[in-house]
Amino acid sequence: MATILAYTSPALGHLLPMSALMVELASRGHTVHVRTLSAGLDTARHLGFVAEPIDPRIEAIQIDDWQATNPREALKIGVAAFGHRAEYEITDLADAVRQADPDALLIDVNCWGAQSLADSGTVPWASFAPYTVPLRADGVPPFGLGLPPRTGPMGRIRDAAVRAAVVGPLEKIMLPPINRVRAKVAVSQVDSMDEFLRRASLILLASGKPFQYPATEWGDAVQMIGPCVLDRAGEVVPDWLGAIDRPIILVTTSSEKQADADLVTVAVQALAHEPVHVVATMPAGLPPGIESTANATVCEFVPHALVLDRAVCAVTHGGMGATQKALARGIPVCVVPYGRDQLEVARRVEVARCGTRLPARRLTPDRLRDKVREAMRMADGARRVAAGFAATGGVSHGADVVERRLLGRTR
Repeated sequence: MATILAYTSPALGHLLPMSALMVELASRGHTVHVRTLSAGLDTARHLGFVAEPIDPRIEAIQIDDWQATNPREALKIGVAAFGHRAEYEITDLADAVRQADPDALLIDVNCWGAQSLADSGTVPWASFAPYTVPLRADGVPPFGLGLPPRTGPMGRIRDAAVRAAVVGPLEKIMLPPINRVRAKVAVSQVDSMDEFLRRASLILLASGKPFQYPATEWGDAVQMIGPCVLDRAGEVVPDWLGAIDRPIILVTTSSEKQADADLVTVAVQALAHEPVHVVATMPAGLPPGIESTANATVCEFVPHALVLDRAVCAVTHGGMGATQKALARGIPVCVVPYGRDQLEVARRVEVARCGTRLPARRLTPDRLRDKVREAMRMADGARRVAAGFAATGGVSHGADVVERRLLGRTR
């Protein structure tokens, strides 16, 4: 059997879906080594992986894009953080490779330095993407703005104009730090994010159609393997959760700091007189002033699977993990995106008709209530998406592809 080394960015929202794939690989007899954030070490070790922390200097570099006043400033902050982390990832991954002596590498798509080092070496490697990758595809709008797809000549004209006016200037911000780190490991420079991402011969995308636009064709290098929901069998339902006697609406905010606390405040107000119980999780920390009510429980964390077992709808900030986790169970969603890739998630929900979309700038109790009611009538669309996720073959397909393309094995 083989040794596989996985390298993640300091984000639980990346470690957990990657872990679902790694559990499948471990079940096939492969030894899995993981370098990840310190807060994820116990989880990784509990799952049976050989786990060590990434360089603490990487974790110390926070992505404070939530403080930005506009999307361009937010991107600059995020790019600066990724670029700064990349400098340390080079030596950190090299050290991990020396220790583990792996037969294959799985690299988090956000780890620019680790991907560049892998590109310079001889160990077969794949990129793992827990969110939609910004690759070019005919009929798919340029990534980032959450534009609806359009077909025909007018759609192509719009997409070309957006690519020139928006994507081009953004890439001028993103490419210099990527090419600096690539120069340090003596690999070729890249002229676009599409070219950089496609340096990986295999990209494992934790998603599937019809959540991804049906027309999307990224080529055989991109393999969709479903949402990669980590099964946590044996988790005990808390007494307070078991005592809820109404249908549940799950409300989630980001696991990484973001200015999205008002989503919980507004949701509690919006649904105060509805025949439901709100369970709101705020994993980045409970801010002062947000409290539970008669039909709303606000907490920092509870396993979403336990809540979704009884949920009729999920209100999310647009994170791929929380949104797809609900959809994988056929539960419709209402997405209130705040930034990052969340605008794209919200648009895909709307286009797939598996839920509703409400821009954060338009968030009010009345509007949210209406959007939640509308979403709850879209269970058929959510079930279609769940069936599409299942049709990818999930982590079993992902492990098959890793074994075939990276390890040269067939089952």
